[in-house]
Formats: sequence, structure tokens, C-alpha cells
Amino acid sequence: MNENNSSSTDTSSAKPNGLRPMPKVNTITANDVIDALAAGLSDFRKAPGYGLAIGAFFAIGGLFVILSAAALDLTYLSYPAAAGFVLLGPFAAVGLYEVSRRLEKGDTLSWSEILKTMWAQKSRELSWMAFVVLFIQIMWMYQVRLLLALFLGFRSFASFDEFLSEVISTPEGLMFLAVGHVVGAVLSLILFSLTVVSFPLLLEDDRDFITAMITSVRSVVASPVPMIGWAFVVTAVLVVSMIPAFLGLIATLPILGHTTWHLYRKCVEAPEEAAKA
Repeated sequence: MNENNSSSTDTSSAKPNGLRPMPKVNTITANDVIDALAAGLSDFRKAPGYGLAIGAFFAIGGLFVILSAAALDLTYLSYPAAAGFVLLGPFAAVGLYEVSRRLEKGDTLSWSEILKTMWAQKSRELSWMAFVVLFIQIMWMYQVRLLLALFLGFRSFASFDEFLSEVISTPEGLMFLAVGHVVGAVLSLILFSLTVVSFPLLLEDDRDFITAMITSVRSVVASPVPMIGWAFVVTAVLVVSMIPAFLGLIATLPILGHTTWHLYRKCVEAPEEAAKA
């Protein structure tokens, strides 16, 4: 079932009290990440229409966030709001995971089946992961407002240009940028660790979301250098993709989504009884 032949660590091979054992977590290398990326690109080429459509839908959502901030005269929150919106990427990529899963199994692709699978997640544990992501996004926005109040005071800005000038030309503004990016990086790393394999795991296996998050964190701990390296790659690609009015996400989001599925395959090995089910 697993594409990788790397060594694995299994924290539970028995079924105490009738509980299912935890999924096995493999140790991966940078080459495994590169292989997953190549497989993700291959999936995108095989079914570009699905990836482009999902990427476009996500890009439109990002534009909506920015335009909403402008309409509410909160343009100074455009950057953190856009960054926070990208945190929803793992949930938006569920359809991409299903495309990769079907390509892997040789199943027929159709929008009806893809959308049916995505809709079915509302009554499964994956929906709880959406709340986890949303909670971290709310924390993200609150920490931005808190840092704004601490470093720039309780005031609004007439325009984004005024806000940008204040941030890059004053000691308080530069401190806000520095601390804000550090806090944001910590929240992003936490979210990445909790979700990098939990979403595809929940899509494929009927697990509880706590087990999925623990498995995801174990995957990062087992292979910290390649996994955190992949997190930096994802962050850099998303930042660059956001610059041209989110349009870059139309192509980059599906590639990242398909790659994540194959990375999950390399990181996680379901117990034998789960594989037989």
C-alpha cells in the first residue's frame, strides 16, 4: 500500500481494549519528497481540468477576502487576511486528494464522484479537521489585531499605503513586522504538523480526527528535515502564487495538493487489518 520502502516506526502493533492500532509512520528522506512532487506533477498532467477548477475556485475565494477587506475600509488587514485564508488550503485540497486516490487505483474520474466524496466528508471526521483549521485561522487574525494594538496603537488607517508607510518606516512598524512573522511562522508550523497527512488519512480511512492529527505530528517528528523543508517550499510557493491577485494558485494549488497525497503515501502505512478492510 505504501510507495516507500523506508524504515518505519510502529507505536502500536496490538489492539489494546479492542482499539485499532495507530497507523505506522515511515521515516522519509528529501528524495522521497522529490518523488512525491514528481508524482503530483504527473497527476496534474493526467487530470488538469479538476486541478485547475479547484485552484480557480480557491483563487476566487482569496480575491473575495481582499475585496471584502477593502469594502469594509480594512485594507491594512489585507495581507494578514490573505495569509490566513491560505491556511484553509488543506481542506480545499480534499478534492485533489480524491483525484490522486482514484488515479492511483485506476478508477474512473468524474465530477459527480469527486463532488460526492467531498460532500460526504461533512458527516465524517474530516469535517472536525475543518474546525481545527478554522480555529487556527481565527487565532491568526486575533494575533494580528493584538500585535497591531501593541505596536501601532488602537487606530485605523485611511489606506493601505498609509499603513504600509507606517510599518516600513517606523521602529514600531518594523517590530510589528518582525514579531508578527515569527508568531505567524509558529502558527503555520503547528498547522502544517497537524494537517500535512491528517486530511488524506481521514479521506482514505475512517479514523477519528485526533488519531489523524497525532499521526500527522508523528510524521513530522519522524522526518523533521524533509517535512519542514517541504513546509518551507509550500509556504514560498503559496506566497509567490498570491502576488498576482491569487491567480498563481490556479496552477500551484493542485500540484501541491496532489504532491501532498503522495507524500502521505510515503509517510503513513495503515495497519494490516485496515489494509484488508
